[in-house]
Formats: sequence, C-alpha cells, structure tokens
Amino acid sequence: MFEIDNALIVRLLDLIGIGVFALSGALMAVRLRQTLVTAAFFALVTGVGGGSVRDLLIGAPVFWVQDGAIAAVCIAIALIVWLTPERWWAGQLLEWADAVGLAAYAVFGTAKALAWGVPPLPALMMGVITGCVGGTIRDILAGVPSIIMRPEVYVTAAALASGLFLLLQWLGTGTPVAAVAGAVAGFVLRGAAIHWSLALPTYRGQ
Repeated sequence: MFEIDNALIVRLLDLIGIGVFALSGALMAVRLRQTLVTAAFFALVTGVGGGSVRDLLIGAPVFWVQDGAIAAVCIAIALIVWLTPERWWAGQLLEWADAVGLAAYAVFGTAKALAWGVPPLPALMMGVITGCVGGTIRDILAGVPSIIMRPEVYVTAAALASGLFLLLQWLGTGTPVAAVAGAVAGFVLRGAAIHWSLALPTYRGQ
C-alpha cells in the first residue's frame, strides 16, 4: 500500500510557501518599476522573512542560511518575473500568490515549531508569524499599507490553517491529511476574502 511520507508533505509546503512568497515579492518590485537587484532582494526577503523570524524565536538554525538553494530559487524567480512581459503577471496574481504562500507557510511553520518542542498554542503563533511576516516586510519595503493593518481577512486565514492542522493532528488524522486540510482551508478563506473583500469588524469604541 502506498504511504505518503510525512516529511515530504511538510517539505513541499515549505517550498511552496517560499516560492510563491518570493514570486509575490518580485511582482511587487516590478510593479514599482524597480531594478533586477531590487526585485531579487524583494523576492528573497519576502520568501524567507517569516521563516527567519520563526527560526530565531524557536531557537532553530535559520533555514535558508543552512540551505543555499533557497536563496538561489528566490533569485531565479525574480529573474523570471523581471524578464517576462508584464501582461503575464497582470490582475490579482500578487494577491493570489500571497494567499497560497500564507496558507502553506502557516502550516509548515506550525509543524516545524512542534518538531522543535514548542507547545501547541505557541506553535500556532509560530505558524501565523511564518505566514504573515514575509508579506509584511515586503509591503513595508515597498512603502504600501501592510495587509495586516487593514480589516481584510488575512491573519485570520493563517490562524485557521495552523489551528486546523493542530486540531486534526490532535484527532489523529496523521500529518499528511492535517497539513493538506489546514493549508486548503487557509487558502479558501483568504481566497474568499480576496474575491468578496471579506473583512473583520473594526473597533468602534467612543
């Protein structure tokens, strides 16, 4: 009987998160008419930003410093975006790429935190940090309002992905099912927010 390798599923989520976040960073740079060097920098810091903060918080070696291929992939993605026609990247591709990265990376961040002995609730927070910080750094560097400072559903989608992953793990479904279900749920919620402009209520105190 075919069995899915737990480590493979988690690794795929890691690579998906890094790749699409790098894509979103490069897209932001080219939309701002920046140089190739700036696009590569945006791709790198967006791709590895959340994971770097997570690793520092849980006491793990910063992942991309240990694996030179990750920086190379981010730079290659930036080169592809910078050299291709703008019409290929039109529309809401940046937002949808960010949604994929948010969901995948939130689950991976939680899984890695658990593997390093972090309790479930802080592990959930590590998932949210992993999924959200890279995009926040990208927006700050670009000088645009960060998504986390708007009421639109974003952090909530990362929390859903991480929380569902933890819940299904606790219920004994196994890592592959929990990881895929969590990532899909987070992506669906974020996708719904993009499509229908879903937002949380803001503070209305007197």
